[in-house]
Amino acid sequence: MSEFDLGAMMRQAQVLRQQLESMQQNLDHEVVEGSAGSGLVKAKASGTQRLISIELAPAAMTEDREMVQDLIVAAVNNALDKAKSLQQQRVGNLIPPGLMGPGGFPGL
Repeated sequence: MSEFDLGAMMRQAQVLRQQLESMQQNLDHEVVEGSAGSGLVKAKASGTQRLISIELAPAAMTEDREMVQDLIVAAVNNALDKAKSLQQQRVGNLIPPGLMGPGGFPGL
């Protein structure tokens, strides 16, 4: 029976923490794009779920104001969903299966 090595476990935890910090910094520079209304509205967000920009096609300006507002919300939500997915994928590559609970990694 092997002995429990707390020191080795702490070193592994430190390495994992450093990898997670590095991953989060990298995610801040990655960009995902969401869209709505067949591309009438596009939203870009960072991998850390920060909205970067919103782009309205000229044709969107001829639409009803409420519809454009709804399209903006849908495009932003689409971009943020993609950013969240990207985060989960990156964290999943670092953390061994079974260590991350169903809610994902807290703080990301």
